[in-house]
Amino acid sequence: MSASSRAADSLCRDCLDLYETGAEACPRCRSNRVVRHPEIAALAIAHIDCDAFFAAVEKRDNPALRDLPVIVGHPGGRGVVTTACYIARQYGPRSAMPMFRALELCPDAVVIPPDMAKYKRAGNRIREIFRASTPMIEPVSLDEAYLDLSADVRLQDRPAAVSLAEMALAIERDVGITVSAGLSHNKFLAKLASDLDKPRGFSVIGRAEAADFLKPLSVRKIMGVGEATARRMTELGITTIGELQGVPESRLIARFGKFGRRLARFAHAEDERRVTPDRPTKSVSAETTFAADIRDADRLYEALRPLSDRVADRLRRAGLAGWTVVLKLKTSDFRTLTRNHRLADPTRLADVIYRSAAALIAREADGRAFRLIGVGVTDLCPPDNADPPDLFDGLS
Repeated sequence: MSASSRAADSLCRDCLDLYETGAEACPRCRSNRVVRHPEIAALAIAHIDCDAFFAAVEKRDNPALRDLPVIVGHPGGRGVVTTACYIARQYGPRSAMPMFRALELCPDAVVIPPDMAKYKRAGNRIREIFRASTPMIEPVSLDEAYLDLSADVRLQDRPAAVSLAEMALAIERDVGITVSAGLSHNKFLAKLASDLDKPRGFSVIGRAEAADFLKPLSVRKIMGVGEATARRMTELGITTIGELQGVPESRLIARFGKFGRRLARFAHAEDERRVTPDRPTKSVSAETTFAADIRDADRLYEALRPLSDRVADRLRRAGLAGWTVVLKLKTSDFRTLTRNHRLADPTRLADVIYRSAAALIAREADGRAFRLIGVGVTDLCPPDNADPPDLFDGLS
């Protein structure tokens, strides 16, 4: 990186350089796809939403559709729009709209019946890309998820904003569709941010401006506020989040019950909900990408030590241990090598993880250049029988 994470406030979405603002274009690659925000290096909760997902997958598979209005959904009298591409949306069609109405608005649209198996395959590949950066993934649907990219859980030794931009590029390259990303300090704001600049957007909402940012927005921007709730708010003279901020929490609870408390918190940019994964943890790992390729084994050992410490710390905090140590190396030509070592007893100790992975490095460091190293522990279990004391400990 060209600047320390403390000073950095600009991110190039193309070359992933995080730097201190200077010229308008990225100083490294001259791209104009730059995100600027004073808190960009300090925020870690993300929301990613695929752009017109079903329609985008269809256009990916049939390039002849690229510049045409495409609607995915079942045609017929009672059919509804599942997804409309952005070209079609210019004419009015929207998700859940009756198909006959959508075709009245956009009669030239190409209507394609949904292929859920195909969309699921694309969604699974996107999830794999997420998992390379963090195990803390909370899916909302096939095409949408929250991610926790905090330093204590993310798998890459880089700021969350860089990982988020890298994931967006990887999805474009490997899946063939675009996504919009939002970054903030909580889920509510990250979701709002991802909606700000669609398609192919990347937006940031920081702590400092959050409350003021929310003031002019409609209360309908708050999750859970549908037509009926918005109508009840209008009866109270509340149509914007700024107006909602002026209502005491006790009054909102009296009018809306438990949801009133959430309304009050969201209105003031507060959201205590954590990113909750949809499946049990199967492995704990950490990795780092080198600024320059490394061939020397000693330098690989040096990089391995802090990664082993991070994995051990995560195991302790998660209340887990594991039977198998996994070494990951990526060569300069982007081939990924994984090597495993099964332990005699499960472990959660950094020294055991380090020694096991170092022995695996010794077999692989044959002069090849490596651009990434990672270490992890899998075959997880409770820590009850982990790391039994050596019978000879304490004997001289």
